[in-house]
Amino acid sequence: MFQNFKTIFLSILLEAFPFILLGVLVSSLLSVFVSEKMIAKMIPKNPILGVIVGCFLGLIFPLCECGMIPIVRRLMLKGMPLYIGTVYILSGPIINPIVFASTYMAFRNQPEIAYSRMGLAFVTAFIIGLIIYKFIKINPLKNKRSLNVNEHLHIHHHHSQNVKSKFISVLAHASEEFFEMGKYLIFGALITAIIQVTVSRAELVEIGQGQWSSYLFMMGLGYILSLCSTSDAFIASSFATTFSAGSLLSFLVFGPMLDLKNTLMMLSVFKTRFIVVLSLLIFIIVLFSSIFIQHLLFA
Repeated sequence: MFQNFKTIFLSILLEAFPFILLGVLVSSLLSVFVSEKMIAKMIPKNPILGVIVGCFLGLIFPLCECGMIPIVRRLMLKGMPLYIGTVYILSGPIINPIVFASTYMAFRNQPEIAYSRMGLAFVTAFIIGLIIYKFIKINPLKNKRSLNVNEHLHIHHHHSQNVKSKFISVLAHASEEFFEMGKYLIFGALITAIIQVTVSRAELVEIGQGQWSSYLFMMGLGYILSLCSTSDAFIASSFATTFSAGSLLSFLVFGPMLDLKNTLMMLSVFKTRFIVVLSLLIFIIVLFSSIFIQHLLFA
């Protein structure tokens, strides 16, 4: 049993760490060298076009969710509409080239899962963006009158840095983020390895092939593990032989959009009522869309 545990645990870590490293380096470069003004200029005035652009901002600015939420808050304080900011928070951690590459590598024998992940993330973020545009008219930001002192200092500091000091900031930011993301990956790999070796295969198959249990189990696991989206595909792939492709997709989309870590971060930025509504929308759309994709593509 211990040998199986060690094999599963180490294989997940060794496959996922290069993608975490690449992700934090790109994210750190963007955080230091790309201003919020540059991102804001790319947003069209038309709401439907705005939602579509918001869904694909991650292709150009693939920030991690930890760095994304403070940036979106600053953008919203400067006038970015709520529906576009929310769409970017939801889609950015998934619809980006690093996450696509890691998902494709994790599911080399099922590349359609990588494409389906991108499609489901787009559909979910797009629908939620339109719902927020249509029905939520009140600004849910906390302390929405001004930036706090730390954010002012942070912005001023980045503008006043020369190129050399900016690269030092990139390395400092990347190392801090790598260890932050790494501990979640280690925790996730540990829990996954424990599940794989302690729960019998028959029980896993029973859960994994259940009409509802497989989706609820994988979405719950995604919420609790709070993994970085550049590494979560390697966790999901370890369940590929016992769980349906649709339930794996629910894990791959629900987790990056809503997990324990980013719930706490969003609660520090948005009012609780908005987070409850947003969480319900994510849960319902991801659940039923995953089931639909399972029957459409993987039945």
